[in-house]
Amino acid sequence: MIRQFFIRPNPFAISPARKIFSYSLLIFWTIVTLLPFYWLVVTAFKLPIDVSTGPKYVPYVDYKPDTHAFDDLLFSDVAGNFVTRPYINTIVVASGSSALALLIGSTAAYALTRFEYRPKPGLVLTLALSVGLGAYLYVQGLSMILSGVVAIAVYALIAQTIGRRFKGSLGNSDIAFWLVSQRMLPPVAVIVPIYVMYQNLGLLNTRLGLIVAYTAVNLPLVVWFMRDYFQAIPIELEESAFIDGASQYQVLWRIVMPLAAPGLIATGIIVLIFAWNEYTLALFLTGADTQTMPILVAAQNATRGPQWWSISLLVLMMVAPIVLLSALLERFIASGILLGAVKG
Repeated sequence: MIRQFFIRPNPFAISPARKIFSYSLLIFWTIVTLLPFYWLVVTAFKLPIDVSTGPKYVPYVDYKPDTHAFDDLLFSDVAGNFVTRPYINTIVVASGSSALALLIGSTAAYALTRFEYRPKPGLVLTLALSVGLGAYLYVQGLSMILSGVVAIAVYALIAQTIGRRFKGSLGNSDIAFWLVSQRMLPPVAVIVPIYVMYQNLGLLNTRLGLIVAYTAVNLPLVVWFMRDYFQAIPIELEESAFIDGASQYQVLWRIVMPLAAPGLIATGIIVLIFAWNEYTLALFLTGADTQTMPILVAAQNATRGPQWWSISLLVLMMVAPIVLLSALLERFIASGILLGAVKG
């Protein structure tokens, strides 16, 4: 009898013992995963005295739930701008930067997948120096148009003269790796030059400045993920469209992008989560008018110590849209992840 408990009834089934073990492990991991969310919910309905007098786990048993945090953050006289404005800023900046990163990154990933690039490292360095020269001239007081003309002229002069003698070339894999390497650099390492640049361009304390910064930070992720999705799409479909007279842009927007929709949605959710939770850039580049939710959550650590009831409520408000969106798009996310995992 005990032996039958460990024997599979058929080759395509698992034994009762293994099934019990698997379900027990899944239930345990589900509890571990959901426990922080449960703690956020119960803490959001606690009074400060309930938080400070020790751990209390079960409502109406260990403590009596109260809406103190809701009244203080959402329904007080100053609650309108206190929570509403950072929440709207987070939605606008995160969704705008994610959409922009997805648009630019997906087209760049398609280009790296379907076209062959052989840029010379010397010309790439010359381009970077020319852009830096144009930015320096603009900071020194020259108009933006003249600064751009000077930068273009310098690059063209070098490229047409000594640029012909530059040796070596880069490939698509080198370009993709360089893009991803930009994501490896922590934002705190470059925040000072970004702050100075934004100060001179007038982008501090603006939503546009945050959108540009978030897009630049998340763009390498989009390129890296979408390369795998585009490589999984048979190129024969595009060749058939070319034979029928379709242009490159028609193939991209009418054939490739619809086929890559699951990958686009999965990548978009990942990038949206990174932008939604971004803290370092928002800390340095925003002010009272453009403050985002992560900054507001950190600000609840007041002189009297962390206000855990307020932090819990704000965190719940932050994660709720992402959880809801992920649940609605779960089917596309799962198929998108699998699409990038199957090659050949």
